[in-house]
Amino acid sequence: MSYALHRLAPGSYDLVRDGEVIGSVVREVRGGTGYDIWHAELLDDPTPEKRPPPFSTVDHTFSTLDAVLAWHGGVEIVRNNCAA
Repeated sequence: MSYALHRLAPGSYDLVRDGEVIGSVVREVRGGTGYDIWHAELLDDPTPEKRPPPFSTVDHTFSTLDAVLAWHGGVEIVRNNCAA
């Protein structure tokens, strides 16, 4: 199984697994704090045994996009035509 992130807009990605959109990765801007957080979230809420690895819950949070990429095993980013 392989994952890819398809960029929709700055800080917003579709999470694609084996060609199917299964979730999203988005940046939550925490105004004025300088500490944004990233969420990797499944679209559905399957039972724990049916969740794709590495998901143990529906939503996981990270301090950086690089941490999200590493958690998914070095996921590929596909940059769609959108403004930077």
